[in-house]
Amino acid sequence: MPHVPTIARPETIELVSVPAAHPYVRHVLPADGARPVVRVRPDPDPDDPSRPARGRWWPPVALDAAWVRDQTGEDDFDLFHLHFGYDAAHPEELTDLADALEGTARPLVLTLHDLRNPHHEDPDLLGAQLDVLVPRATALLTLTEGAADEVERRWGRRPLVVPHPHVVTLDTMAAVRATRRERTAAGTAGPPVVGLAVKELRRNVEPLRLLEPLLAALRDREDGARLRVTVQRDVRDRDDERVREVVARLDALAAEETGLVDVVWHEHWSDDELTAELAALTVSVLPYRFGTHSGWLEACHDVGTRVLAPSLGHYADQGADAVFTAGEDTLDAASLVAALQRLLDDAAAPGADLVGLEADDRRRQQVRIGATTRRVYVEALEAAGGRS
Repeated sequence: MPHVPTIARPETIELVSVPAAHPYVRHVLPADGARPVVRVRPDPDPDDPSRPARGRWWPPVALDAAWVRDQTGEDDFDLFHLHFGYDAAHPEELTDLADALEGTARPLVLTLHDLRNPHHEDPDLLGAQLDVLVPRATALLTLTEGAADEVERRWGRRPLVVPHPHVVTLDTMAAVRATRRERTAAGTAGPPVVGLAVKELRRNVEPLRLLEPLLAALRDREDGARLRVTVQRDVRDRDDERVREVVARLDALAAEETGLVDVVWHEHWSDDELTAELAALTVSVLPYRFGTHSGWLEACHDVGTRVLAPSLGHYADQGADAVFTAGEDTLDAASLVAALQRLLDDAAAPGADLVGLEADDRRRQQVRIGATTRRVYVEALEAAGGRS
């Protein structure tokens, strides 16, 4: 018997989101109690799909077309929202998924976070995946007008633009921003700190080409500004030429003791540790060779830290405070130096305040985003034949 969308169960939309247990996903969902209520199914456990995931949701079971078809009775759902997690999926698997959703009258909502996969050197796989997903989706969303323009050029469909919500929790955001302002007012904020986060050294992260321009920008400043390079400790355990080159350069830089740079090797940060790290920075520099949008940028703005981003992707449209000219294999070092100097001067100017929206503004933004998400779901269900 074919699946019949059950939005009429009373005033509730049963949602499968890939993933479900992610801050972004939680923050775009309706949270104001209006109808219909959106109820999110937990991620299935990859080791035992019959139970909810316990921390690890990847690889996502819900991308399996057979799993979609098997969800009936108490496991039934109305709508499928795909965010990310399909990095390794073959286009044929995604075709099967789209067929399974269409065959059971469950609409596919697709949020286009990435138009270039930050984990893949070769863009072709994501291009082929999106060649399947974009035409088959009932509703398309993305985070910036620039990304919407790109999608429209490539596939002839224009997504609805819904801005990225906050990343840091609202209470934490308010407390951190208040503390930073108190320290500035008391004159205890300390010298400026420029952050360069290598993290797990994804394929799109290239810190080496930025180091010399960043140090050149700081070398002649009189405010004691320092560069803080942070790297996950497990990067040292990876054995390939690119990783060895980065590790060797950072070790050499740390040994120089120039007084301009700290190289910090760290374990995977908890949410609180990451928030504290970002709040300790004056400027965070995004070291990306390619990419689209950045949750890191949003988290920086949540705590008031300025963001310097490359001109590629759609980081400028997302709200980066300054950009330097860069492509996948090109870098205008002079533009990087000038942009960083300008941001540091802006931060030090009399009356300068933290960047980013305040917690109350983020709260209101989240309510608007949630209302938009609900409307998209209702309209997608109507288009697929469901009842609202």
